[in-house]
Amino acid sequence: MHKTVADIVSKKNSGKKISVITAYDYSMATLCDRAGIDILLVGDSAGMVMLGYENTIPVTMDQMCLFTEAVSRARQSSLIVADLPFMSYQASITDAIANSGRLVKAGADAVKLEGGRPMAETIQAIVDTGIPVMGHIGLQPQTTMLSQGYKVQGKTAEAALRLVEDAKALEEAGVFSITLEMVSHEVVKIITETVHVPTIGIGSGTSCDGQVLVIHDMLGMYDKLKPKFVKRYLSLSKDIQDALESYKKDVEDGKFPTKEHLFSMEKSELEKLRKEIES
Repeated sequence: MHKTVADIVSKKNSGKKISVITAYDYSMATLCDRAGIDILLVGDSAGMVMLGYENTIPVTMDQMCLFTEAVSRARQSSLIVADLPFMSYQASITDAIANSGRLVKAGADAVKLEGGRPMAETIQAIVDTGIPVMGHIGLQPQTTMLSQGYKVQGKTAEAALRLVEDAKALEEAGVFSITLEMVSHEVVKIITETVHVPTIGIGSGTSCDGQVLVIHDMLGMYDKLKPKFVKRYLSLSKDIQDALESYKKDVEDGKFPTKEHLFSMEKSELEKLRKEIES
């Protein structure tokens, strides 16, 4: 049995933090699931790290469903949360419900969308259909980048109060957790102590009930962005490039493949073949 939304909610104030990591494909999701990660987040960040977009805005519902399906095939124990991409939920509540349903049919247990109080009605409508929702406030990559750029959120009393009010509104709308991205740690502490649902931080300090990272960032596989808040556990880009260069050299020098990599016919069958060719 895999984890449920209720399992995640129960970790609030349990003393054990919630681990969240992005996953976009079967192979990597399998490893994440085996590692016991609580939540596999099929993030729209896939547009950048998997598809090469400059940001998350071009990501489509079809693409998110494809990534979600791949991750769902790998999952044994983790909860799967999938991002609703840009303009899949903002235009109408009808769109939001329909697209949330598409992600659930693709294998997600819950969906995530960005926005505070203005999204409360939409979130409540999705939740009312039976689909769990993870909120997302603070830096909102789909829209904040258009107006403000890559900046820490909640650095003034006014901005901080808006975030606290947003968090309360999301909780009242029925979210089971709230992602806080690049929010000043003082505000994060206040929000985490105020709401009764788990908070998941990314670049938001230590007070959250859990943490999320983009897997390509923490494994050192994506070099376009190097956020301050990322802890790199490996530098796979260099290791992979070194391995590819070694492979290229082995091929060029005739060192790969060798006899140990070959498949052979039975000698009797080879003799028959030669006789057939000769005749």
